[in-house]
Amino acid sequence: MRVLSLPLYMLLVAAPILSSQSVRNEASLPWGPAPAVFPWGARMAVVSGDPAKAAEFTVMLTFPDGYQIPPHFHPTDETVTVKSGMLLVGMGDTLDRSKTSPMTGGATGTIPAQAHHFAIASGDTKIIISAMGPFAMTYVNPADDPQTQKPKPHRR
Repeated sequence: MRVLSLPLYMLLVAAPILSSQSVRNEASLPWGPAPAVFPWGARMAVVSGDPAKAAEFTVMLTFPDGYQIPPHFHPTDETVTVKSGMLLVGMGDTLDRSKTSPMTGGATGTIPAQAHHFAIASGDTKIIISAMGPFAMTYVNPADDPQTQKPKPHRR
């Protein structure tokens, strides 16, 4: 297994849950592609803090319908709040949609440190993740790490 520290990967682990009032204007956030540790297709914005530092941080992520994050774990707790759409979350070492629990808009949950988990977006989904940095992520199966996969050719 490979541990990935990622200054940009401002995602996951313990912190207070944001209410919709805390994120006043999502459009004004600095949105961009999620760090390379995520499978291609996610977008991310830092709401507060710095995921590269040993302090609390909060990020917002958007996923397209069907987006999957293979089984992985983190060294700290993460609190996830679903703003819109549905996030199917499962525990274990194998991505299995039949073993997920749905989180819909307004739902909040905490995943403990070191817990092997995975996620699937059902519909366009927006989540807020609060955690303690510095962020690190380890894929259960190193072959699932997008950073180790060969780039796919673009189709026209």
